[in-house]
Amino acid sequence: MDVQIWSDIACPWCYIGKRRFERALEGFEHRDEVRVTWRSYQLDPTLPQHDPRSEVEYLVQAKGLPRATVEQMVAHVGEQARGEGLEYNFDALVVANSRRAHRVLQAAKAADAADGDTRTGTLKEALLAAHFVDGEDIGDVEVLTRLAAQAGIDQAETRAAVDSATLDDAVERDIREAGEIGVRGVPFFVFAGKYGVSGAQPPEVFSQALETVWSERGQGLVTLEGADGESCGPEGCD
Repeated sequence: MDVQIWSDIACPWCYIGKRRFERALEGFEHRDEVRVTWRSYQLDPTLPQHDPRSEVEYLVQAKGLPRATVEQMVAHVGEQARGEGLEYNFDALVVANSRRAHRVLQAAKAADAADGDTRTGTLKEALLAAHFVDGEDIGDVEVLTRLAAQAGIDQAETRAAVDSATLDDAVERDIREAGEIGVRGVPFFVFAGKYGVSGAQPPEVFSQALETVWSERGQGLVTLEGADGESCGPEGCD
């Protein structure tokens, strides 16, 4: 079974959704026959490589939201993250453009396709933790090189990937495909090319999707009823 997951490293609900999906997958009888493919998506491609603003300041100014609303939203997301064992640190979070990180993820995907390894999933986890928990700059080449090396990617390959036009085209194809199937926010999960689940749903929703897809075969994308969970889009996070 193939599961495609569109997400952005700069999306707080994407990390939460990853954890909830993993909990569902862990309890799925046929988990060893599930192949997860990470797809690129950017919430704000206009960001500089490094933005001096705090996360709250950025959201207030970029999204036009009242500060009190943003602070309430951030507190809610942090609480939900803690429920998944994640300690978000929004005070230390470095606002940065995620495009370079997505290119490196695309390089990891290409390497995995060649030898069947799982570098992409390892790197995806490391990038999310670096951004939301550890306060690292995901637009910084040295940070990306170190995290990629820990995931098993050669440092020279990472440095070449950071500004690769070919890998940037791969990122853009993922984003374009997301638009074509109607993705308006992330995380967004597509099971076997048929069932779409939007947002960081509770694990039981992902379990339902896994069980349904395993027992059924068909064509066309169907969004499961009640599967519009909390997510992030161009206008901000729920």
